Amino acid sequence: MPDDELTTPVPTRWVGPIRVSGDVDGEQEVPLATFESPLWPSVGRGARVSRLVPGGVSVTVTGERMTRSTLFVAASGAAAAAAARRIEEQQDELAGIVAAGSAYARLVGVTTEVVGNQLFVRFALTTGDAAGHNMVTLAAEALMTHLLAQHPELAYGSISGNYCSDKKATAVNGILGRGRSVVADIVLPREVLEGQLRTTAERLNELNVRKNLVGSTIAGALRSANAHYANMLLAFYLATGQDAANIVEGSQGITYTEVRGDDLYFSCSLPSLIVGTVGNGKHLPAIETALTRLGCREDRAPCENARRLACLIAATVLCGELSLLAAQTNPGELMRSHLVMERAQGVSR
Repeated sequence: MPDDELTTPVPTRWVGPIRVSGDVDGEQEVPLATFESPLWPSVGRGARVSRLVPGGVSVTVTGERMTRSTLFVAASGAAAAAAARRIEEQQDELAGIVAAGSAYARLVGVTTEVVGNQLFVRFALTTGDAAGHNMVTLAAEALMTHLLAQHPELAYGSISGNYCSDKKATAVNGILGRGRSVVADIVLPREVLEGQLRTTAERLNELNVRKNLVGSTIAGALRSANAHYANMLLAFYLATGQDAANIVEGSQGITYTEVRGDDLYFSCSLPSLIVGTVGNGKHLPAIETALTRLGCREDRAPCENARRLACLIAATVLCGELSLLAAQTNPGELMRSHLVMERAQGVSR
């Protein structure tokens, strides 16, 4: 095998099953590819909890749009602002151009931003079951060509002006969403909290406020308040052939909790899950096997397999987030668990 085709194996295990309801219903094992071996039993504990609660983890898709922002340059701020208003009024016309050039891409939104004499236009599209990186760039090129012909006062700046915003920690993705936006939530009874997680609703809620909300705020987090979404996202992305760099915006999300009597409402909101079930990397045998086992190779309407994948990822994130936070409510438990699990895996420190 040529050196440029060498593969790097990542240990992968199936964890669960996780019980889910809502936009996906049933019990499903999930694949996690990671070198952090304690992640498997940690997510597994959250999955076990999900099976002890009626309905398990509820998953809801709240938005769906992949984005690309083009950059135009005008002679002045006034000219850029005037062009922005006209472009926003052209959305139906622009939607026709996108549909004519693609079997799956559909324009669903146009957002503009003027900075000096520069005009940033953020196009949002649905992209079927693909993550859509190339699809939105191709559509943006067609739209940019059309707009430059219609607006001689504008000049080309860039096909991508960073207002998308791809693989960067920005506020715009948390506000407007990028990829699939999903909320996962669960209500945990007192007996499950105490028996399975060795904690209480009050202690978990208090930790979430102090650590995720306050701690993230003083750290300067951008639209993000969580313990470790990136761990579960990277493991799931690698196991299913996703563009792993998209965990940058994907891990921007908020863990929110409420004490409800003796019970705890626990939720994870992920506004930017950029995932697909078709496209680059999905042809590899291991990826094909994983997507098939996840039920993401079924004959469904466009978008539905990718929505299922996004929902299962969000449920997995919740299981891992819940397990870690519960461990951190007990002094010494996190480090003790890591040492025990890594010794069992033969890992030295």
